[in-house]
Amino acid sequence: MIDRIVSELGPWNWMVLGFVLLVMEIVAPGVFMLWIGIAALIIGAISLLIGYAAILPWQAELNGAIWTWQVQVIAFLVLSVISAFVGKRLTAARAGEIDQPLLNRRGAQMVGRTATLSEPIQNGRGRIRLGDTLWRVSGPDLPAGAQVRVTGAADTDLELTVEAV
Repeated sequence: MIDRIVSELGPWNWMVLGFVLLVMEIVAPGVFMLWIGIAALIIGAISLLIGYAAILPWQAELNGAIWTWQVQVIAFLVLSVISAFVGKRLTAARAGEIDQPLLNRRGAQMVGRTATLSEPIQNGRGRIRLGDTLWRVSGPDLPAGAQVRVTGAADTDLELTVEAV
């Protein structure tokens, strides 16, 4: 039964599969089904062209001998892998270019700001209020009221130095 179904694979089956995969990509975006859908559409277009070429008398017997369902499936798999790799490289190249590198990195946004310690830093650890947030800090032991500058951010901790007055 499956042999009969796959032996009748035609260009429209590949086109429908390609469009179904593209719709799946729209419903659940992840930029993966897109490349497989494109591969299915390309195989459908090739099958359509080979089908039209088979109308010519000298091509009729070659169509069934060369473009079998096995060749179509193998070509689809190979083209899917190639298009997925090319697609990954295209999306990775664009992902590296962002216009706001500090977005969602609040600690890094605080570097360079100065503040007054509301609590002393003891044993290299303490807390400071910047804006509406209380941050953990690391730096030299300092009394409350000292002027400090944020020089770095590591995870959720800010690194401080004494601000020269």
